Amino acid sequence: MKQSRSLASGIVALIVATVIFILPFLFIALQAVKSKSEASRLNFALPKEWLFWENLVAVVEARNYQLLLAYFNSTVITVFSVSILVILSAMVGYVMQRRQSRWNGVAQVALLMGLMMPPAVVPTIGLLQSIGLFKTMTGMILIQVAYNISFSTLLYRSFIATIPRDLDEAARIDGAKPWQIFFRVILPLLKPVTVTNVVVQSIFVFNDFTNPLYYLPGRENITVQLTLYNFQSTYTSQYNLLFMNILLVTIPPLIVFIFFNRQIVTGMTAGAVKG
Repeated sequence: MKQSRSLASGIVALIVATVIFILPFLFIALQAVKSKSEASRLNFALPKEWLFWENLVAVVEARNYQLLLAYFNSTVITVFSVSILVILSAMVGYVMQRRQSRWNGVAQVALLMGLMMPPAVVPTIGLLQSIGLFKTMTGMILIQVAYNISFSTLLYRSFIATIPRDLDEAARIDGAKPWQIFFRVILPLLKPVTVTNVVVQSIFVFNDFTNPLYYLPGRENITVQLTLYNFQSTYTSQYNLLFMNILLVTIPPLIVFIFFNRQIVTGMTAGAVKG
């Protein structure tokens, strides 16, 4: 009886996953290889003529190879944002977990507010303009760090709780300084949660649409998600090129997620039970 229920649950889960994840991707892939007239019908019919290479070249060459510039900008923002997030949030999570003080409660409330409160766009733009970082890659990197540091810090704090304090004490007895304890003892043990954080945050930052739209305007600052505007207008839309663009933007994060799926689950659950 239990085996039949497990089998039925697995079949239902597979069907739901197919409907939610596979069918939309299949729909995008079909429209991406059609002609403009066929793609405008927005159906699952097979194309009369497969135009994968033609549409791919058209998307890459659009607006003087703007997609390549967008890939470069998105990669730069992602690499620097995630690098800062990993180091900064790991340090904050370590201090909050290991050093109990009256400020821990304040920091905990600040982290929860960072998770719950929506970003204030207009005041943030005013702040960036006042310090000269509006429309700059540096400003966009700092925005991504500020918006995602709460989640990353809580993730690291939960994982650090599973690491015995005896390691800290042993290193301290051997004469290690606080920064040496963190970088040489604690940080190497954070590999599972670090992989999780890097993958999750990279996918989020790379696929971010709203923040670059608000804080990084300008053709030279375009990111991959903003290239979707290239094939849309008030009167007409080139759906075949639009979906080819979506396909090209979706594939890199999808590949990363597929290869690191097991590490993501391991890192997310490692701090669930305190050792």
